[in-house]
Amino acid sequence: MNRFQFVEDHKDAYGVKRLCEVVEIARSSFYAWLAAAPGRAARAAEDAALAERIRVLQDPAQGGDRAYGAPRITADLNDGATPTERVNHKRVARVMREHQLAGIRLRRRVKTTIPDQSGRKYPDLIGRDFSIGEPNRRYVGDITYLPIADGSNLYLATCIDLGSRKLAGWQIADHMRTELVEDALRAAARDRGSLAGAIFHSDHGSVYTSKDYAALCKELKVTQSMGAIGSSADNSLAESVNAALKRELLEGRSAFPDQATAYRAVFRWASRYNTRRRHSAIGQITPNSYEAAHAAATSATLAEAA
Repeated sequence: MNRFQFVEDHKDAYGVKRLCEVVEIARSSFYAWLAAAPGRAARAAEDAALAERIRVLQDPAQGGDRAYGAPRITADLNDGATPTERVNHKRVARVMREHQLAGIRLRRRVKTTIPDQSGRKYPDLIGRDFSIGEPNRRYVGDITYLPIADGSNLYLATCIDLGSRKLAGWQIADHMRTELVEDALRAAARDRGSLAGAIFHSDHGSVYTSKDYAALCKELKVTQSMGAIGSSADNSLAESVNAALKRELLEGRSAFPDQATAYRAVFRWASRYNTRRRHSAIGQITPNSYEAAHAAATSATLAEAA
């Protein structure tokens, strides 16, 4: 217990002077603490109100995201706020900690890559450079599994734009054949209109080293890139996105109740990922917002040059 509070609670029975001597605090310090009580109560009330706002931002039923930690919550709270309404990220972190509002933490993912030592090999054109920049130039992709309660699995393939962090293409299937990653890349091509000149970086999974996938990349004018065999760090961003999706949707559960639920959950998550989820790498804004700002800046630069 706080020593000042102990004195306050027992002063009528034993007196302030005696109690301060026993707990070894100065009487002046106790009276200063007592005088500051109204201010502490006001701050506690303000913190409680802030905690309630944070709960809303984390509530999926109200459009929130349980995975949001202090940085994204702070960005949401300050979005559109006046200078006097802005909240410091350290205060947000403290309130979340005190009110047990920490975002979902991800567990270690299960490796799903099936290496094909006889498959095609491609040079590493990314070199662990996952920096942001111009959209539709560099992509990374991976496969993760989605466990179902009946013991089966669905498999999710992704195609993520490094420039903007947008989930440009994805596909779910009940298998890990080459068609799965082909459909994800085609989805990205439809979203972008064209992938001509872009790089697609992956691990050495057999689906990515297959002749059929190479043929599709050639058709779409995409250059393949691969990291070192057995090195997850060379494709860590793609693995991180897939793991985040699965763990955030499962929220600690061992599996989705059925395949239909998994499909719907991934569809909602993917839409939110691009349109509402803030990303620290691009300044706590959404991928769609980043791409819109990039396009506007590019147009302005071209207009000035003309």
